[in-house]
Amino acid sequence: MARNWLRMKRVLIGAAALCALSSSAPEALAREYSAPAEAQAQVGTIALAQLPREAVNTLNLVAAGGPYPYQKDGIVFGNYERVLPAHRRGYYHEYTVPTPHARNRGARRIVCGGPLQRTDNCYYSDDHYTSLNRIVE
Repeated sequence: MARNWLRMKRVLIGAAALCALSSSAPEALAREYSAPAEAQAQVGTIALAQLPREAVNTLNLVAAGGPYPYQKDGIVFGNYERVLPAHRRGYYHEYTVPTPHARNRGARRIVCGGPLQRTDNCYYSDDHYTSLNRIVE
């Protein structure tokens, strides 16, 4: 009985908090819950010649359409952090850049936008999307 009372109390408190928040202006809520500017990833550029050899190999696999060494290669990149330019869902795909001596996929990725096998709109990250650099020739 006491557990049910506590559970109902929590639900009521949560509902009251939700009502209070919903009466606030949407802009204020967005400002309050958005990540600080310094925490958001930055997009820079990186020359193809500056990429590690494994990243160049991954780009070549993308251009060829595979086969990819990792099962998750080619999946849709959600761009949930909104780091890259906004496009419809499914525009970006991510690919693993192997990390030497890593026991897992590591943190290095390439994200390409547009049709599959297209490599002229790709970005490189060596820190699992904390920073992304557009690959330029």
